[in-house]
Amino acid sequence: MTKKDIALKIAEETGLKQIDVKKIIQKTLDHIIDLLSKGDTIELRNFGVFKIKTRKSRVGRNPKTGTKVPIPERRVVTFKAGMIMKKRVR
Repeated sequence: MTKKDIALKIAEETGLKQIDVKKIIQKTLDHIIDLLSKGDTIELRNFGVFKIKTRKSRVGRNPKTGTKVPIPERRVVTFKAGMIMKKRVR
């Protein structure tokens, strides 16, 4: 399912124009991205929590040559599903 499919489904259910729903969805995603880039945590009740975690630097290995390669510290987005989502997905 794509963002367009979601917008179409919401538009059908609410009677709103598809273009307006698509703009709302995009603005929501933009705000989530902006908050995560600032290091904030986003908690959507019964859906889940988006967090930024920092992965420590480590030494990896090039699988082709076998040489050791330093992997720098980096920030990654994590998601933990909420209770309602967990129950429905099961």
